[in-house]
Amino acid sequence: MILVTGGAGFIGSNFVLDWLAAGHEPIVNLDKLTYAGNRANLAGLQGDARHVFVQGDIGDRALVARLLAEHQPRAVLNFAAESHVDRSIHGAGEFIATNIVGTFQLLEAVRAHWGTLPVERQADFRFLHVSTDEVYGSLAPDAPAFTEQHGYEPNSPYSASKAASDHLVRAWHHTHGLPVLTTNCSNNYGPYHFPEKLIPLMIVNALAGKPLPVYGDGQQVRDWLYVGDHCSAIRRVLAAGRPGETYNVGGWNEKPNLEIVHTVCRLLDELRPRADGRPYATQITYVQDRPGHDRRYAIDARKIERELGWRPAETFDTGIRKTVQWYLDHPDWVAQVQSGAYRDWVATQYGAAAGA
Repeated sequence: MILVTGGAGFIGSNFVLDWLAAGHEPIVNLDKLTYAGNRANLAGLQGDARHVFVQGDIGDRALVARLLAEHQPRAVLNFAAESHVDRSIHGAGEFIATNIVGTFQLLEAVRAHWGTLPVERQADFRFLHVSTDEVYGSLAPDAPAFTEQHGYEPNSPYSASKAASDHLVRAWHHTHGLPVLTTNCSNNYGPYHFPEKLIPLMIVNALAGKPLPVYGDGQQVRDWLYVGDHCSAIRRVLAAGRPGETYNVGGWNEKPNLEIVHTVCRLLDELRPRADGRPYATQITYVQDRPGHDRRYAIDARKIERELGWRPAETFDTGIRKTVQWYLDHPDWVAQVQSGAYRDWVATQYGAAAGA
């Protein structure tokens, strides 16, 4: 048995689905079900006895302690986080509460449980913390990619809160001996991605005939990682990673945002042409850049390849085609997540240009 937190969110739900599809042991899935946590992501597990879903907060130490005592997991994987930079700029409180205080409460509950285990089970236990490359800050265009030795220089409330959580995880290992693992990943994309993020926002807006809002000049560079590859990396780190170590996980796909948008448009032109025959790229609209927008992220993922033998299976071309096709094949899921609250958020963030 393993305990997964945030397992109804984008990356967490993909991990849960992939894990159980591969026939691994059962999962207890703890998720608060905020706006980005979606039970519909897990609909395929309805009635599956291997999946125990619990709605709750990682900051509820008593609840976490009860789940640990009842289910005796061999590992805890922490996906739970507030994760959208734009939302953190508008209001950082939830990011501090979940990413910092919540992680602290979770660590304390896990540490207390771990301390009661027999010595051999203590040695086998793992706490895996899923984090982001944004903790490292912004890179110059010609600077080397982030390695695990790169200093932390977070520039947004979101990345600052994740950096703090990473530091807590490290401290609980060095101070208390808790066997922790940390992964820092680049930008994920793929199925079940909430459409406030770049790629799903472009897909759903394009199909709805709305403008495609691009920040500034669109030349912000990110490394793109297909979510299925990220999940395989996490499984590999859990299986063979060394306690106390950090592993960067990247897709070896550095691309500017504007190129991503044009790629999505070309795929939609091919797979779901507009009724009027015009290209989707005509919907691109430039909007004011967000405050403190990091110019470039890039992950050096050689350590996880060298030490654990992991490399991504998808190229960007294969991964983005799978992603666009998934959204075309799942209109009901898209409609379900686009609630009034979501529409209000897009209008607040991008203004009238987003057509929300």
